[in-house]
Amino acid sequence: MNAELINPFLKATVNVLSMMAFVKPVPGKPFLKHDNKAQGDISGVIGMTGHARGVVVFSLSEGAALKIVSSMLSESFTELNAEVSDAVGELTNMISGDARRELATKGFKFEAGLPSIIKGKGHIVESMTKGPTIAIPFDIDGAAFVVETSFEG
Repeated sequence: MNAELINPFLKATVNVLSMMAFVKPVPGKPFLKHDNKAQGDISGVIGMTGHARGVVVFSLSEGAALKIVSSMLSESFTELNAEVSDAVGELTNMISGDARRELATKGFKFEAGLPSIIKGKGHIVESMTKGPTIAIPFDIDGAAFVVETSFEG
């Protein structure tokens, strides 16, 4: 997997969550994912086309989602409700957009679709891409989430 395609998503995640949700995500070591099982309890999924066909998945544990969205909206959330889902979708869109802007400066032009939200413990995210899936784990005060990317072509 091309690091030039992965690093912008790492940077975008830190930038967006720091600016929009006032949290400091700490990235871990990226890894190759070998299954379709989501790493979290709620996932924002957005397809991309252009330089390559791909998908970005922003998958959060319930704790991370509640912590991030509560901070972002200055309101206490205790369950994965519609408002949390909307916020996760918007954050997925912002992370994708920030990464696409950086990728464009390197000559990689992408368009993105609308984000979809999938919820539930152990949910599956099946990508239509044939490329490998790289997951970047993050931690926010003990709450985990990952950003996954998969590109082909």
